[in-house]
Amino acid sequence: MNHFVQAVPMRERRRSLAGAALCAVVAAAASLPAAALAQPIAGGKTIRIVVPFPPGGSVDVIARLLAARMAELSGQNYLVENRSGATGVIGTEYVARAAPDGTTLMMNTLPFVVNVPLMGKVPYDPIRDFAPVSLLATSPAMLVVHPSVPARNLKELIALAKAKPGRMTFSSSGSGSNLHIPAEFMKMLTQTDMVHVPYKGGGPALTAVLGGEVDLSFISLVAVLPHVESRRLRSIAVTSLKRLPLSPDVPTMAESGLPGFEFSAWFVLMAPAGTPAATVGAINQLAVRAMQSPDMRDRLTKEGAEVLATPPEQVTALLKGELARWTRLIRENNIKPE
Repeated sequence: MNHFVQAVPMRERRRSLAGAALCAVVAAAASLPAAALAQPIAGGKTIRIVVPFPPGGSVDVIARLLAARMAELSGQNYLVENRSGATGVIGTEYVARAAPDGTTLMMNTLPFVVNVPLMGKVPYDPIRDFAPVSLLATSPAMLVVHPSVPARNLKELIALAKAKPGRMTFSSSGSGSNLHIPAEFMKMLTQTDMVHVPYKGGGPALTAVLGGEVDLSFISLVAVLPHVESRRLRSIAVTSLKRLPLSPDVPTMAESGLPGFEFSAWFVLMAPAGTPAATVGAINQLAVRAMQSPDMRDRLTKEGAEVLATPPEQVTALLKGELARWTRLIRENNIKPE
């Protein structure tokens, strides 16, 4: 089943997206006066960025940073509104049904597309019901284990899982989440049987592995690094194809024995389908300028994220690729929501 590794290589997509995004930013800077980016959008009304997950997670953090910066640059009000529930379905449906006038946006991540094959039926279509604005950033994760787990690298962890089929456990922030899918990907590639234990958010999932309630988890770098440094957790590998500056001593999943393994969380900004192209373009210009500002780039880089800030048309390609990739994983391995 190596086609899962080769089908949609995130590194190549990221490289092309980042290059195109940089060209777009340069072109925009050359053709659009700075003052034009501060023109009111949607008649100057307050613009809401809906986050379909609880406060405090990575999507929420990036959305709040973006909203604050966009408000600062434009002088217009940008507010973040959390509408969580059903692994993102409730808030996502809300935005799909919102008036396409530019006053309602959405920040979303992997469950946006994974919920479709995972749940069988959701009240929205991630391609048809939304107008893409920008792919803002991506971020890999780190595979960690509780210190009581007698494995110090991926090879030992896989051997342990095979010796204890159905007994090792991993936490996630819910079915189809950024913590769940890489673990299922690893299970498939290694032919191991581990038990998924979903929690209501990344915080509780991290607490579970810290407390030894579960054996392992894939956690975002910014959340997990302090606990690795304090030795409350043991790092096994990172999900990027290259080692990360924040954790240069931690090997990648690929170099640890799973060639081609890569997983990155991504963060997209969307509007309801039917939002005028001019409005989408204006929001994109402002979002790109906000994301590319030195303070935003520095803050997100320190948290293990890579800023992309692409044009709208590149979001659709990403969503279609991710939908195809994870639909195959979910269906061929009969993964069900829990």
